[in-house]
Amino acid sequence: MGVLFRGIRALLPDMSIRETDVCVEGERILSLGEIPEGFAPDTVVEGKDRLLLPGLVNAHTHTYMTMFRGCADDLPFAEWLNGHIDPLEQRMTAEDCYWATLLGNMEMILNGTTASVDMFIYTETASRAAEECGFRTVLTRGLTGPEGGERRLREFFAEYEARKGRCSRVTFALGPHAPYSCSEAYLRQVADLAKEHGLGLHIHVSESQFEQTTVREQYGCTPAELLDRCGILGEKTLAAHCVWLSEADIALLAERGVSVATNPVSNLKLGNGIAPVPRLLAAGVNVALGTDGAASNNALNLFRELSFVALLHKGVTGDTTAVPAKEALRMATANGAKALGLEGCGEIRAGAKADLTVLDIDKPWLRPHTDILSSLVYCARGDEVCDVMVDGRFLLRKGELTTVDRERVLFEVDRTCRRLGLIK
Repeated sequence: MGVLFRGIRALLPDMSIRETDVCVEGERILSLGEIPEGFAPDTVVEGKDRLLLPGLVNAHTHTYMTMFRGCADDLPFAEWLNGHIDPLEQRMTAEDCYWATLLGNMEMILNGTTASVDMFIYTETASRAAEECGFRTVLTRGLTGPEGGERRLREFFAEYEARKGRCSRVTFALGPHAPYSCSEAYLRQVADLAKEHGLGLHIHVSESQFEQTTVREQYGCTPAELLDRCGILGEKTLAAHCVWLSEADIALLAERGVSVATNPVSNLKLGNGIAPVPRLLAAGVNVALGTDGAASNNALNLFRELSFVALLHKGVTGDTTAVPAKEALRMATANGAKALGLEGCGEIRAGAKADLTVLDIDKPWLRPHTDILSSLVYCARGDEVCDVMVDGRFLLRKGELTTVDRERVLFEVDRTCRRLGLIK
């Protein structure tokens, strides 16, 4: 299928915006600028008052948690997790998670996100949902142990062996939950398995003061130091949160080539603090942007995260250049793609994957067009998104979902929430 974005403003890899023609053929961007001879598009998207972005990348979420949106708000972290969310998870079925994941994928598509890292609890359902709706996902099975740890690993590898190579948009990584929920021996085992199978690792790191205190009391070191001695930290590791880091921790993450997914809204809502993003960037760490799950955010909207990550660090450091708009946008695109190991994603250039988002910038809150990039970060809300494609296929066209039955998903989610007692 060929698509021509004609005369459209496009965000280029150097973070400049230029009006151009963009040709898509099959799964990749064919050209920018001059239209190749013989190119005959099936679809033409007119670029007037439109902006073409690389699809946004959500570097940390639990998509199935859309089911828990708004059900455990304004609670201390430990009470939120242990008193509400974990018990609810235990009551969910695999089919519940399937519909909740579709709801989350649908939400992300509607606000311009084309890829995510999903730490899930049921095998098969997350991959089935992603395959069906055309979303790009790195699936990481949440692992805790030793209790139940071997079973979770067996479930993950059964799913991995059954589905690897089946769909190029769905890839897998190992997801040890956190240093406080996995024993040292289990972390070492997971690290060894990741190396053996060439898989990446995704883990919560230094999310809360509770975690910091617990790990230091048990092991006499920081969570990052514990993970390093277990072999978890490396270039294929994506560490979520990283709020409570020492200077030595930051240097260690940089030295090991670890990517960090910062989740500003979730960390604020749970009272966990503010990640040292400017110091991570200064150390050379690849910082990406995530939402976390809807139980702790409550939205899966990267445009909101963009605004928060840029504004928050200006406020707490007193430095208006701490996280510039360009850097925030890079976190949500190219940095996210790098963190997820998604070759060819996160940029608009010839040969890149055609994971693209189109915004209607003819909105009162985006006018005048004095600095469109700045307005994306400080003004955009996500409802400006009108077209989304992944692998050259439209998942959203003129504001309408093309791969998800919206009404069926909402019906099934509401039915499950009534069964769980979350709504009447």
